Amino acid sequence: MDSLIVSSSPHVYSKDTTVRIMRDVVLALLPAAAVAVYFFGVRAALIMAISVLSAVITEAVVQKLMKKPITVNDWSAAVTGLMLAFNLPPTVPLWLPVVGSIVAIALVKQAFGGLGHNFMNPALAARAILLAAWPVYMTTWAEPIHGIVNSAADAVSSATPLAILKGLEGTEAQLPPLWAIILGSTKGCLGETSDLALLLGAAYLLWRRVINWRIPFSFIGTVALLTWVLGPRGLFTGNAIYHIFSGGLILGAFFMATDYSSSPVTPKGQIIMGIGCGVITTIIRLYGGYPEGVTYSILLMNVATPLIDRFTMPRIYGEVRADV
Repeated sequence: MDSLIVSSSPHVYSKDTTVRIMRDVVLALLPAAAVAVYFFGVRAALIMAISVLSAVITEAVVQKLMKKPITVNDWSAAVTGLMLAFNLPPTVPLWLPVVGSIVAIALVKQAFGGLGHNFMNPALAARAILLAAWPVYMTTWAEPIHGIVNSAADAVSSATPLAILKGLEGTEAQLPPLWAIILGSTKGCLGETSDLALLLGAAYLLWRRVINWRIPFSFIGTVALLTWVLGPRGLFTGNAIYHIFSGGLILGAFFMATDYSSSPVTPKGQIIMGIGCGVITTIIRLYGGYPEGVTYSILLMNVATPLIDRFTMPRIYGEVRADV
């Protein structure tokens, strides 16, 4: 017989479960995964499979060693593995997603108490560590090959749209057409190139109320405004549209910054986090030494989340201030 739990009001009932939410996230990511396989070949599918399998096995092994219940059937480890794969170039060696999954699950997630206790997004933290440890592997890009039977590992490395926008490689005349960026037939990480597929998944998550608009819209809006105002040729000369659809902004705003355990719980705090992510991303993109800033902006705001929650928590109804 189930135990009867007696507690004070308010009592809230919701049909949401971890399994339902994680399954919705996986479903939302499937269009972008399919596009990645189409544009980068069967190797993309292999990287995603290895990353997901490594994450699930790592979670089971760590929980077994720590004598905790094994919870790999809640899909959270699979989501972390898939998110990590989305943040890897199609040319990475196949052992790299294994290392990344171990770092994400064992070091960032389970070491801090498991699901709901990680203070930053595990997949993004793993990406940052892989980028610092193996920068060549993590910044070697390949032209899309338009066919699942080809191998992206044999493709020619070249500049990403963000590197061109920043002036690190090539000129703006070499930027690919905007529709190519939106469709995903450009260079980049596996899951961040097709904005159309990502937006389709994001719409599904918004419809299912797995996420809300506050963090992604304030994040993207801040990047759009600041990159337009702080243009390379003076005020209001920036290419905000390219900045929105290039790099990992859409993936980060809708799928990474909205992580429940590492983002603020208050509505005002979520908007603050979105704006903070947008400001940091813009600063790194325009003035930093690296063309992309989405990863570090989200991780930095993850660390600030407890402070944001503390100062944006609404006053409890009927509460009396201590100094009154």
